[in-house]
Amino acid sequence: MPKVLVVYATRVNRTRKIAESVAEGIRSAGVEVTVTNVRDIKKATDLEGFDGLVFGSATYHGEMMQPMKTMLFLAEKADLAGKVGGSFGAYGWSGEAPGRIYDTMKNIFSMDMVSGPLRLKAPVSGDKIKLAENYGRELG
Repeated sequence: MPKVLVVYATRVNRTRKIAESVAEGIRSAGVEVTVTNVRDIKKATDLEGFDGLVFGSATYHGEMMQPMKTMLFLAEKADLAGKVGGSFGAYGWSGEAPGRIYDTMKNIFSMDMVSGPLRLKAPVSGDKIKLAENYGRELG
């Protein structure tokens, strides 16, 4: 069975909520999913053994959260080329983080990215949760 890792960085749990909804969509496609906080990724080998990876971060002051930046530098040491990838994030007014993560995964890691990053403006509920689940199904 294929396995996907969903890693999120969150400030007020909106991005965690998106991560869980994306994971639910992936599961509905018959794929095994692990969801984890970015702070639990300590070394490049923590990213191994997965067929796909999905990274998400809240946008804070126009940037992704620092723990996600740190993890992306760590991920450069992992062999992610050709793996399926996606990115997502919650934002209040600007929403740059998911796009920057997406570009890094596509251009630096050479991953096979699904269509564009998923950007959801806060609050994250209702139809936005369904968008996240649909994004997960696309990843699956």
